Amino acid sequence: MAEQWTIKKLLDWMTSHFTEKKIDSPRLTAELLLSFVLNMQRIELYMNFDKEVEKQKLDNLRELVKRCLNHEPVQYLIGRTEFYSLSLKVSKDCLIPRPETELLVERAIEFLRTRTGRQHVCDLCTGSGCIAVAMAKNFRDASIIATDICDKALSIAAKNVAKYNLADKIHLLHGDLFKPIIDQLDGKEFDLIVCNPPYISLPEYENLDQKVKNHEPRLALEAGPEGLDIYRRIAAEVGSHLKKDGLLLLEIGWLQGKAVKQLLDDTKIFGEIKIEKDLSDNDRIVSALKIV
Repeated sequence: MAEQWTIKKLLDWMTSHFTEKKIDSPRLTAELLLSFVLNMQRIELYMNFDKEVEKQKLDNLRELVKRCLNHEPVQYLIGRTEFYSLSLKVSKDCLIPRPETELLVERAIEFLRTRTGRQHVCDLCTGSGCIAVAMAKNFRDASIIATDICDKALSIAAKNVAKYNLADKIHLLHGDLFKPIIDQLDGKEFDLIVCNPPYISLPEYENLDQKVKNHEPRLALEAGPEGLDIYRRIAAEVGSHLKKDGLLLLEIGWLQGKAVKQLLDDTKIFGEIKIEKDLSDNDRIVSALKIV
């Protein structure tokens, strides 16, 4: 007689297996994979502990478990991730949004809420659109232009924009940093410019965790010998795109605070430039208010 696999038995088996193989967050990973295969919410798994899982679903799950053990990110396996309390679509064509980036969104929303009237926002290197969507969901009076050099990433962003009915607030443009917004009638100068750019240095990239290096797009990660290539370009171009009293918000790597601050200092257009640490006490956000 064939062995019967219930939801509880599968969860326990996967959790044990993932723990043994040192997979991150083993119980959560097991829940995400099984809820995806069974098309259930995670809470529903616990309400149906004794439900037997049919062979076809078991076969699907087995394939996903194998890929997971090969260090393929669970977010790519199930095609979605959680970010700023939103469920967002992701694929191997875009970076998986990180919890640290929620701090960038938080500071952006805080700034927008100090201002009156419609706010024009630019999100550079938008990827999955996670920052733009989170801002638009949490600040009603924003008009956001989001750019990315990768058209496949933008197609994922478009799905996330559509999912939350934000097409009237977010305009996606294909191109390199500011290039696609030149001559855009509604995007000459912005109240806020945000960017979580590629910032991994070449030496760091070579030593990245295989889970990241082998599966996430290099284009969204690596940025030259010091990881500063995109920051240099933003510093050189931002003056003509940011309003006086507008804010530039950048996510940075944990060793890049001083270097990025110096790049912005050298432009002579910003007042106080702040470096803020994340919950792990690493430099994470640079904010700079334009004064001229």
